[in-house]
Amino acid sequence: MKQSIFFFLIIFFFSCEQENPADLIILNAYVHTLNESQVTAQAIAIKGGLISNVGSNEEIEKIAGKASKKIDAKGAFVMPGFIEGHGHFSGMGGSLINLNLLNTKSWKEVLSKVENKLKNAKNGEWIMGRGWHQEKWENPPEENVHGYPFHDELSKLSPNNPLILYHASGHALFANEAAMQAVGINTESTNPVGGEIVRDDSGNAIGVFEERAMTVFKNAYDKYQENISEDEKYNLWLKGINLAQQSCLQQGVTSFQDAGSTFKQLKDFEKLAQDGKLDIRLWAMIRESHDEMEGKLNRFPIIDEGNKHFTCRAIKSEVDGALGSFGAWLLKAYNDKPGFEGQNTTSLEEVVKISKLANKHDLQLCVHSIGDRANRVVLDMFEAHMPKKGYEEGSRWRIEHAQHLNPADIPRFSKMGVIASMQAVHCTSDSPFVEKRLGQKRSKEGAYAWRSLLDSGAKIANGTDVPVEDISPLDCIYASVTRKRKDNDFEFFTEQKMSRAEAIKSYTLDNAYAAFEEKDKGSIEIGKLADIIILSNNLLTCPEQEILTTEVLYTIVDGKIKHQVKR
Repeated sequence: MKQSIFFFLIIFFFSCEQENPADLIILNAYVHTLNESQVTAQAIAIKGGLISNVGSNEEIEKIAGKASKKIDAKGAFVMPGFIEGHGHFSGMGGSLINLNLLNTKSWKEVLSKVENKLKNAKNGEWIMGRGWHQEKWENPPEENVHGYPFHDELSKLSPNNPLILYHASGHALFANEAAMQAVGINTESTNPVGGEIVRDDSGNAIGVFEERAMTVFKNAYDKYQENISEDEKYNLWLKGINLAQQSCLQQGVTSFQDAGSTFKQLKDFEKLAQDGKLDIRLWAMIRESHDEMEGKLNRFPIIDEGNKHFTCRAIKSEVDGALGSFGAWLLKAYNDKPGFEGQNTTSLEEVVKISKLANKHDLQLCVHSIGDRANRVVLDMFEAHMPKKGYEEGSRWRIEHAQHLNPADIPRFSKMGVIASMQAVHCTSDSPFVEKRLGQKRSKEGAYAWRSLLDSGAKIANGTDVPVEDISPLDCIYASVTRKRKDNDFEFFTEQKMSRAEAIKSYTLDNAYAAFEEKDKGSIEIGKLADIIILSNNLLTCPEQEILTTEVLYTIVDGKIKHQVKR
């Protein structure tokens, strides 16, 4: 009798499996699960957008049906999809449409790109671009202030088209004479609070505007765009968003944490998710002033809208700018700008008011802080205003960037449960000028101090800050584990390196944790979202240089193949 029941159960379960087979199975893989109870596997089964089983080839083959799609990974490296931990999704889209100066190596190359752009520009049309960085040019311009060129050549090139070219960091811009005239900049113009008009020895504006000094140009550009219909603006924005999604999928990015969008952009993202038009998952921060947000947050947080493709559960603010544009707020003056300690760009009073809104509406607070003073004052503010909860159950407030820390402040991240949302590729990208700005001691002890933070027990959320850098998780992981520039192997204080396992975790499970999403994503486990990538190299064991040449063979989101390399 018992034997008959046993055979009946076998037949019953086998028939159920065949009636409800997996939608997709991945076989013959090296699966790096990031699940401590099952570190590796050979195969994965996916059903209804979720991971339904993880195990050996034999185990997974048993639950395949005639309709199941199969991927033979042929020994390739399989892992959870990359989560971009800090980027600007609309800005990324704009960079793929507007003038992209990210990889320019000289001022002359910038001028050449502008000249090509002007060939198709209408008379009087405003031209926008982004990506230049004076510290990354092979040779400085002959005439310069702190490495910044003068506007003369750009103004001659474009006498009838106002030009605003944003620094790669987004914390400074270059304007030609037509743009400066449009906003009324002259020798009498004064520096706004939290900003600087860069001038020559005679007091004339050279064309560079740092931090809050950019506001007049942004306002003028917004006014210029009033002549464009709302439909035209939306269609152009959507074109950029679709290009950004395509780029993410090609790079293996299945989720994107957007570091600050307006109410209008958030509404547009939410609608795209509801209509099934987001191919990646988007987690976003609200980026508005306290006065603009007050009374408008009752519908937040928005969680898992559009089949878990859109979440907004955080507010973004900032207290300083970027190191490359002398905007990072420091405890002591810049080595290469004596007497100047950087910019406090948003008053601490405003940030405290925003923190109270975050508390009231159960939203995370994420604050941009780059300099050591900025990080200290934000940690102090968090200590005073963050809800007092345990680390694991905490509010998970985040410091975005946390690039330059005083050693005394490093243990505070773990103690308070503050997420260090850092972008590893900034380290190697900025390395040529960090010591020039900070000096050897500050650079060694607290610049991009991943090892010190991890050893203290802090969690690091990794990313690229796209469009400040290219959205390449592989470049970022290479920077994390080598702290070398990929173009010339220049190393930056390698004692602060991550291990490969730590770097992968910082781009998957720890990014998920930083967004309260670790139960849904970040590891390959039964019941989690089937957001998976297949790579040509084993990131744990391949020679370090091969990290950079790794191909993303498949990107799978919600159990559907969204990108595939045809071979």
